[in-house]
Parts: sequence; C-alpha cells; structure tokens
Amino acid sequence: MRKIPLEPGRAALSKAGRDAGRRFAVLRVDGTFAYIADGDLRKAESPKKKKHRHLRATQEFFPSLAEILKNGKVPLDSEIRRCLSDKTPRED
Repeated sequence: MRKIPLEPGRAALSKAGRDAGRRFAVLRVDGTFAYIADGDLRKAESPKKKKHRHLRATQEFFPSLAEILKNGKVPLDSEIRRCLSDKTPRED
C-alpha cells in the first residue's frame, strides 16, 4: 500500500491531540509540519501547525481549494467547510 502524501488541498485526519479523529484541509506543508484548517474551530487565517506524524492523509483531494492555495490566496472558511462536508469520513 502506497502512502498518500500530505499536500495543499488534501483532506487529513488528525491522529493525536484534542482534535483526534477530526477532518481538516491541508493548507500548507513546510518541512515536518503541515498547516491545517477546518473552517469551523480552526480558521484559515490562523491554521493549526501540526507534525506530519500526527496526521493521516486521506484519498480526498479538493481541486478548487488547491487552485486557491496555488495562487497564494487564503481560502474562505465557507469554502473549506463546503469541501469537508461534501464527503462523509471514510476509514482507510
């Protein structure tokens, strides 16, 4: 089984911390950290900095979100919530 990379625009599940089991959208990847937001508790303007080992990337990828991030803009929280609510959580 091939490991799915953490990349901007991909959904990820938190494996550790008080937000364990919660789905997030990856906004940025920087070294051993990923910056994540869900548009609800964690807004896009102040994303959570979390280590890669505390996240599990899912197969869900949001092209509209990735395009916004690629252009160097901060997505709206409503856009992040819409992307995350479109699909039900799956256990891989």
